[in-house]
Amino acid sequence: MSRRALTLMAAGFLTLGLGVAGTVLPVPYVVLSPGPTENTIGDVEGKPVISITGRQTYPTDGKLSLVTVAYQGGPGTRIDLFTALRGWVDPAIAVVPEETIFPPTTTAEQVEERNTQEMTNSQDDATAAALTELKIDYTALVVVAGTEKGFPAHGKFTQGDEIVSVDGVPVTDRRMIASTVQKHKVGEQVTFVVKRGGKDVTVTVPTVAAEEGGAPVVGITMGIRYKFPFDVDISVGDVGGPSAGMMFSLGIMDKLTPGSMTGGKSIAGTGTITPDGVVGSIGGIQQKMVGAREAGATIFLTPAENCAEALAAAPDGLTLVKVKTLHEAVQALGVVRTGSGTLPSCSTD
Repeated sequence: MSRRALTLMAAGFLTLGLGVAGTVLPVPYVVLSPGPTENTIGDVEGKPVISITGRQTYPTDGKLSLVTVAYQGGPGTRIDLFTALRGWVDPAIAVVPEETIFPPTTTAEQVEERNTQEMTNSQDDATAAALTELKIDYTALVVVAGTEKGFPAHGKFTQGDEIVSVDGVPVTDRRMIASTVQKHKVGEQVTFVVKRGGKDVTVTVPTVAAEEGGAPVVGITMGIRYKFPFDVDISVGDVGGPSAGMMFSLGIMDKLTPGSMTGGKSIAGTGTITPDGVVGSIGGIQQKMVGAREAGATIFLTPAENCAEALAAAPDGLTLVKVKTLHEAVQALGVVRTGSGTLPSCSTD
């Protein structure tokens, strides 16, 4: 056999070996692609996404769809090199470093748990935002979500304690608690009254510096427990994370108010939501827009902070509507429904 033939044969075997290795060689990247799209005023597997009991509801039509991102890969289930390469050439897919989704000190199970908790919190915040916009009263209680080891509060509070007062002043919100603590000098005592098991319990703890020269703290992580005047149940299966908050709020409002908010149109959107209705930015906007368009949406409610990124990758036939607050989203739906007025566009300041 000639030297040329041997060289070609060796090159062929090398190419074949590299190809086989590429199919099995795991790489530390995650593939992000368009995930499920669910209509918040519709049903999933025969069950309403949003169920409201104890309050009159009204018929809806059209779609107010939440959009999601699916991912492939991660610790223990890493993708192969060829999968990553295919993702890099597909404009609807993003390939990102594994640590973007799974921090080095976090397991895949912990990420799933965090996403599930964020989804639960976003549903509560979405209900609060919807009721705030509709001017329906509800109660928000500040509770102890946890304490930090090595800080004075650790071991003194119980998860779920309702914080009733600080230094004798009734609690109004979390900011009031933080500002009251920070008025103390490091080492001074702060007196809390918490409701635990139906009884008022007094807890006194000293402040410490959060860091050298930092503000005084006691080491409490605070959360909110809502008391709504009726029951709102949201069911979306395995979807996690906080990015559907705004669409949940709109779905709740549509069910609680006469008439259709969509005018029968297919509308999708994304964005976190705070109880006072501020819409926040999200990740995976490109994949979410593709999923929305594939599901038939023509209008996409876009967090203002995501507008520049969204404009660069918006699919044909999808109009991007810029929103900063839930109130702005409601106003935009009014324009869509009536055809009267101008939609706030991501293409303008």
